[in-house]
Amino acid sequence: QKIHLKSVCLQYQLYLLLNSHFFCLLKNGMGLIILCAYVPKTEAGHCKWAEVLKDLEKIKASKDIDVSLYTADTDEDVKCQEPVMRCFFLETEVIIQECRIKNCRETQDVVNIWKNGNAGLENNKLNPTRSAKCKECEEYEEKNFTEFIQSFVRVIQRDCK
Repeated sequence: QKIHLKSVCLQYQLYLLLNSHFFCLLKNGMGLIILCAYVPKTEAGHCKWAEVLKDLEKIKASKDIDVSLYTADTDEDVKCQEPVMRCFFLETEVIIQECRIKNCRETQDVVNIWKNGNAGLENNKLNPTRSAKCKECEEYEEKNFTEFIQSFVRVIQRDCK
């Protein structure tokens, strides 16, 4: 005997299915109601650091920021990805202090980088097991602001692939 399912879902609800969390009820020929849940649609290529990248683009040409910063290597081992990211976000605190002293126009953008970065690191552990060969932030070479931003962007883009 063939059982036919009738969906209680409407076309609008199908739209919701494609764009967000969605629950619907299905009723088979014998009156049994089945609850089905659909997972939200995720954008292909979505990067959790997208907002950080936007703010890095805003501040990269700043003439107000003139600091030397510990700059992690962009070719570090994948096992060192989390300490490398932490180093970059830690160094943004130095930029924040510099901006406050010089009253930079980009101060809020730098604060946003720091906040979004730390939130991203706390909510999404990149690699909880740290390799013994990972360097501490202070072991990296100090580079100027422009080189620091370029390296920061490369590391984030690598993580977003």
